[in-house]
Amino acid sequence: MKILQINTSARSTGANSTRLADRIVARLKARHPAAAVELRDLAANPHPVLDEAALTALFTPAGQRTAAQAARVALDDALIAQVQSADVIVLGVPMYNFGVPVQLKTWIDAIAKAGTTFRYTENGPEGLIKGKKVYVALARGGIYRDTPADSQVPYLKAVLGFVGMTDVEFIYAEGLAMGAESADKGFAAAEAEIAERVG
Repeated sequence: MKILQINTSARSTGANSTRLADRIVARLKARHPAAAVELRDLAANPHPVLDEAALTALFTPAGQRTAAQAARVALDDALIAQVQSADVIVLGVPMYNFGVPVQLKTWIDAIAKAGTTFRYTENGPEGLIKGKKVYVALARGGIYRDTPADSQVPYLKAVLGFVGMTDVEFIYAEGLAMGAESADKGFAAAEAEIAERVG
């Protein structure tokens, strides 16, 4: 088994979402001692945003790209290859202003590639990254689970499903900014979910 952990917090150290993702990976390793773990920290190693230069590179035929364009496309292709080679993907996701971090959005923009990770057919789009188990470690300062204010879960379900990753578990640690007692309760609830649902 190969586990890919992707930390999407803007902080490389001390992030609650990373703490939660680490616990999920530790649980997986305990259940599968031979599993290999690959870590990508999008704060320590940020991926470039999808801008006009990147779009131009992506839409230029491979044989006609400049060296700079080829290098830019190769960065996205490396992220795609990393996902394709993994059996289990663990995403550490904080909530920033009711949405996902720009680091995660940039990663999604990189891996959602027509003809590679999804394709359009006469019956509609088909995701091509299949057979993956995904755990999403959600860390929130407030309590948003199953409320209209939670835009993260519907978005992530939609975009991960669009590229074929439909087996997704969401693990919640909430109320982390509402005092020490609330934070302890939030992490305890997350630990219980991990014990029950990860493995």
